Amino acid sequence: MLTRKQLELLQFIQQRMQESGVPPSFDEMKDALDLKSKSGIHRLITALEERGFLRRLPNRARAIEVIRLPESMTSAPAQRPVQTGEVRRFTPSVVEGGRSKAAPPMRQPMAQAQDESGRAITIPVMGRIAAGTPISAIQNQSHSVTLSPDFLSGGEHYALEVRGDSMIEAGILDGDLVVIKKQDTANTGDIVVALIDDEEATLKRLRRRGSSIALEAANPAYETRVLGPDRVQIQGRLVSLVRRY
Repeated sequence: MLTRKQLELLQFIQQRMQESGVPPSFDEMKDALDLKSKSGIHRLITALEERGFLRRLPNRARAIEVIRLPESMTSAPAQRPVQTGEVRRFTPSVVEGGRSKAAPPMRQPMAQAQDESGRAITIPVMGRIAAGTPISAIQNQSHSVTLSPDFLSGGEHYALEVRGDSMIEAGILDGDLVVIKKQDTANTGDIVVALIDDEEATLKRLRRRGSSIALEAANPAYETRVLGPDRVQIQGRLVSLVRRY
């Protein structure tokens, strides 16, 4: 038998895995269960692991796998409603697999996610993006990646290769390909490609602080940068990512 908190945590992890393919962070689990510290989450995960419901994978950030569910969870749990004033955290959908054959370096039109037949769509990879210290981007197309339309939204998309570890607590690792929907606006809480001073690009979570813009890392080792709106241009919003194992 599971305790109420153990069952709530298992439901929350299973729900997040179904929604995005990536387990929640310890902070997200703590907030979801209304616990005061992450030590309580560690104890619950250990108990679920000992009972054969979860498995932790070594040497990988946020690597929790649901092995089985209790009989009471015969259907997917209901989605937790968003409370007034709450910003729902984004965790990207993950597509496992490789990349398509490299294309000659040339600028191509960004792919439209509008294949009504449901066929796979080729997305251009336009260079690298920093999840750490900002670097130059977006560059010319280097190669491409093929995705199911299920992992895209309407509009134009492109991909960038992640360099750095500043977004690991959002499930974004060094070497991942982030799939970006091209747009010049974003909501607070979105993970975006931000161009700073027309020179440097970075992948960060966007927060609005009065008239300023905060670019927030998902790694406590990195500081949040707070900039004037005239210094930041939004070049797209993260919708999913591709991970090579």
